[in-house]
Amino acid sequence: MTSVLTPHLAPGLYIVATPIGNLGDLSPRAAHILSHAAVIAVEDSRVTGKLLNHIGVKRPMTPYHDHNAEDVRPGLIARMGMEAVALVSDAGTPLISDPGYKLVRDARAAGHTVWTIPGPCAAVAALTLAGLPTDRFMFLGFLPSKAQARAAAIAEVAGIRATLVLYESGPRLAVTLGALAEGLGDREAAVTREITKHFEEAVTGTLSDLAARYADAPPKGEIVLVIAPPGAPQAASAADADAALAEALTRLSTGQAASEVAKALGVDRKALYARALEMKGVGSR
Repeated sequence: MTSVLTPHLAPGLYIVATPIGNLGDLSPRAAHILSHAAVIAVEDSRVTGKLLNHIGVKRPMTPYHDHNAEDVRPGLIARMGMEAVALVSDAGTPLISDPGYKLVRDARAAGHTVWTIPGPCAAVAALTLAGLPTDRFMFLGFLPSKAQARAAAIAEVAGIRATLVLYESGPRLAVTLGALAEGLGDREAAVTREITKHFEEAVTGTLSDLAARYADAPPKGEIVLVIAPPGAPQAASAADADAALAEALTRLSTGQAASEVAKALGVDRKALYARALEMKGVGSR
């Protein structure tokens, strides 16, 4: 797509990121696409209507959300062959924790061009505020509301060596923080809220401290939780290494056994190889 902004938009699908709070964060390119699209697929026309009013335009809108996507999607796909169709969410980048990916998938399958107009994303913005490692992170969306399903979801990611990012609501915040502390251990975390708005804040502490803080005072606004990765695993003991080597030697060669145990326990392979030879009695005479 050319970098020159012209009134005419080529037919296809335009994924448009919109502000997560501060309307000043709408990019000029995003404003241009929204001003000239033939139709805008929206979560809530009232929310997008305020944004369009902010940039001084009126455009046709059609609801596209969890409850009607299956019915509305075919019509949008058909229009993309002749017109520019824009997709927005109520706030932030479409497809992040919403069903928009199916529209992209079907648009590509139909041979239509898809463009992305990047911009605000609450998950990424929260990472920049939290002061936690950002070299590797995992986005979890919303955790399940029921306790058993929530605990299972937390257990599934407990061992992942990455910063975790998830969305939550104020009324559920303290319970979720407590469940995270129980399932992950008492890691460092940040509760970020009202990002880009007047009352933006990032409160840091351990998961248990944060759970106690919000137990009787659930905050308002959109909330993103950022949780530190697990600490370094505890070094395996000599007894653990010997037990693992003894088992591995029953089915593998000395070198293979040393490699397998080294990888599993994070122990030096050369030391394990020497110990394996010792255990087999090689060189002891």
